[in-house]
Amino acid sequence: MNVIKTDIDGVVIVEPDVFGDERGYFFESWSQAKFDAAVRPVRFVQDNESKSCYGVLRGLHYQKGRHAQSKLVRVVKGAVLDVAVDIRRGSPTFGRYVAVELTAENKRQLFIPRGFAHGFSVLSPEAVFQYKCDNLYAPQSEGAIAWNDPAIGIDWRIAPEDVILSAKDSAHPMLCDATDLFDYNIDYYAE
Repeated sequence: MNVIKTDIDGVVIVEPDVFGDERGYFFESWSQAKFDAAVRPVRFVQDNESKSCYGVLRGLHYQKGRHAQSKLVRVVKGAVLDVAVDIRRGSPTFGRYVAVELTAENKRQLFIPRGFAHGFSVLSPEAVFQYKCDNLYAPQSEGAIAWNDPAIGIDWRIAPEDVILSAKDSAHPMLCDATDLFDYNIDYYAE
């Protein structure tokens, strides 16, 4: 697999080695040993999948404190713009983001470490999105920031009037008003 560093330390794009012929293709979508060696040791404990139509925007979500999560995300049908926002106070990249188009065709994956908010917008008529988490979902530890925070300035590649949000996602605070963010000087992977 090929690991591509992004402008924010720790957020990486993972490109699997794809082997194709007239029958189709094969690739290893996950290898604990290869991931640990190439990215960082992470033990994923939960897999999730969502299906969404064009214009759906999910995010920007995170889990707080001891329930913080790393995610390894990919698309198995369609296309999304996937976004990771650094929400670690004191980080040199605080409030900056990485945006990557993930498609069924390019088979890219994005690794989002603990300390980041995550979201995606659906660019195709339909998308099936899968992701691994290294901590179990804990509803009492949910956190989120507004998808349209002008201080972050994400171009979701969808006209604002076409964005489809849940009621919950339409009511998140701006980053400057968010509570329980992460601290850049704390190792959220330490046991």
